[in-house]
Amino acid sequence: MQLMRRSDPQEQEDGFHSLRPYAAEHVEELIAEFRAEHRNHGLRCWLLELIAEARRPEALPLLAEMVQSEDEPLRDRAVRGLTALGTKETRHVLWRERANGRIG
Repeated sequence: MQLMRRSDPQEQEDGFHSLRPYAAEHVEELIAEFRAEHRNHGLRCWLLELIAEARRPEALPLLAEMVQSEDEPLRDRAVRGLTALGTKETRHVLWRERANGRIG
């Protein structure tokens, strides 16, 4: 996380990629970081991407919330995460959001 918060874009990218293999093990921490981050949109997108890639059921409430977001990059990452989870609950959330016209 420290690297992802640095001002150097390469260090930020390195931080993101260094966390990818461990996202599933630390999904609850990533969710907490996402919820605490309010200033850096790019970091929020990366965190949500890591959370989505984790494919953990603990992420369902956050992904279901973000699929309703007006922020398209966050919404897109949430859709990918819900699709990757592939559970009955996630299919229901995606169906509902498609029926409401929020996602395509």
